[in-house]
Amino acid sequence: MSTATQDAARHMDGIYKYQRYIYNATRKYYLLGRDRLLDELQSDEVSTVLEVGCGTGRNLIHAARRCPNARLVGFDISQAMLEAARTSIARAGLSDRIDLYQADATAFDLSDLCCEARVGRVFISYTLSMIPAWRQVLTRALEAAGPGGRLYILDFGQQEAWPRWFKAVLFAWLRQFSVHPRAELEPELIKLASDTGAVLEFRHLYRGYADFGVLTKPG
Repeated sequence: MSTATQDAARHMDGIYKYQRYIYNATRKYYLLGRDRLLDELQSDEVSTVLEVGCGTGRNLIHAARRCPNARLVGFDISQAMLEAARTSIARAGLSDRIDLYQADATAFDLSDLCCEARVGRVFISYTLSMIPAWRQVLTRALEAAGPGGRLYILDFGQQEAWPRWFKAVLFAWLRQFSVHPRAELEPELIKLASDTGAVLEFRHLYRGYADFGVLTKPG
């Protein structure tokens, strides 16, 4: 790992050293839209599904149940979160279908991780808002999807239809965890779609609480 990657890993391990034990129980109340993403992800035709920034493995477990014929691959920069993910996945009886790796989302090489050049589905759930170089993550993630493949992105929106005080309180609280919602997400996805020939679907969920984008690569 590079020095920058090691520093990022230590930072994330510091944040989640203890939070990982209560992460799933607490995040379900404000990481809205994750199950909606997973519902759209499901397909009997996809052989491999990749999650960028898999955290505790919660999404991978649910994705495995929705895509019963797929291989699931996830990676995270935090070793602490990966330890929690391995425990949860083993408890769910899915260790034979889900592979986990430690990697940097801004610089990962899919073939090095899982010996596959491309996959059918890639998803990023509430991860971009924690990575300073988030645009690099989008580029890498879309490259990991093969022809006709899809990249799903879900993260905090800009709270357009919520009271101003709500946005101020929410964003101040999120900053305590190094979370910074990306106001430029939609225009960045529009640019990425234009540059690559992908088709973009973009939605503001829950009155702008969350942003949801799907990029479909040309076949």
